[in-house]
Amino acid sequence: MRVFSDEEIVERAGWLLGEVGIMSPAEGRGLRHRGALTRILSDGSTRRFWRVGRHDASLCVIAAPAGIGEAELTESQAAWHIGRHLRSKGVPVPELYGRDEESGLLLYEDLGDVRLHDLVPGGSGIRFRGPAAEYYRETMSRLAAMQVKGAEGFDTGWCWDSPHYDVALMRERESGYFLRAFWQGILGEEVPPGVEEEFREIAARAAQAPADFFLHRDFQSRNVMIKDGRVRFIDFQGGRLGPLGYDVASLLIDPYAAPGLEDQEELLAFYLRALAAEKPGAGEDFRHFYRLLALQRNLQIVGAFSFLYRVRGKTFFADFIEPSLIGLRDRLAESCFADFPLVRQLVERGLAGLTRS
Repeated sequence: MRVFSDEEIVERAGWLLGEVGIMSPAEGRGLRHRGALTRILSDGSTRRFWRVGRHDASLCVIAAPAGIGEAELTESQAAWHIGRHLRSKGVPVPELYGRDEESGLLLYEDLGDVRLHDLVPGGSGIRFRGPAAEYYRETMSRLAAMQVKGAEGFDTGWCWDSPHYDVALMRERESGYFLRAFWQGILGEEVPPGVEEEFREIAARAAQAPADFFLHRDFQSRNVMIKDGRVRFIDFQGGRLGPLGYDVASLLIDPYAAPGLEDQEELLAFYLRALAAEKPGAGEDFRHFYRLLALQRNLQIVGAFSFLYRVRGKTFFADFIEPSLIGLRDRLAESCFADFPLVRQLVERGLAGLTRS
């Protein structure tokens, strides 16, 4: 896999900045020597980011893959096509200014540094009042619009990962991820007989939800930015077609902000009203499928945090594993999961094992 150095990326970005008119060609050529670049740290992404500024004003953000292979280039292409599509539908995503096909670098509108997560009082629990609550309501309303309008004219050929959210994805990237990264990776345990069969049945039930809506698939509070008093959405390159409930669950069970149950219920009711305005009748049977999809999301969260902590060495994520497991255990206590005793036992054992370690 070819790896473009930071210096090469900056050189290409400077040329592109001149080509698209964000800087003069001379400014672009001298980008590295003008003090115009600031490195931006990412959360779990392997991509590299820089802020480009001039006289204390930000011009844009450079985003580049860690290396260049087929997956990295197709992910960059997906971000370009999906971002431009969503913006054409009125979805509040950053403007895309330009793309270098060979390196995969993209030039984005800079949305600043304030995330929805940063506005939650005390760092956990929305406490449904004040600015955070208002921004959450706006986020839910704009999410409903994105799910409906983003699906209109969406070309699944843009997707770099998979075109649809389906059983295969749930088993590989959610329950399978949970088992590999947490159960085997963190705890070092063998998967008990019958567990994977129960996960397969849960996925089959979740897959019965209507799945012809736009799905972001990482719609959590650190991927919602606040700029000029309005919400903006980032990290949409994993978008595809899928069911409504998954992105809603991603925000409501988000361990970064940890909304309380009352807040979750109020936001859910607000979302369903917004959805009804966008597409009457789309919310039929929503709550039934929401429980199943929320469980899938929670499995993905535990798997992702475990992987990022153990494999990538990002200790920031370690503190979120136990709260996410508790949320998973509580979800499994709902009556619709009564048929899955082995999964419930597995999660209880996992929580006990994590507490002892």
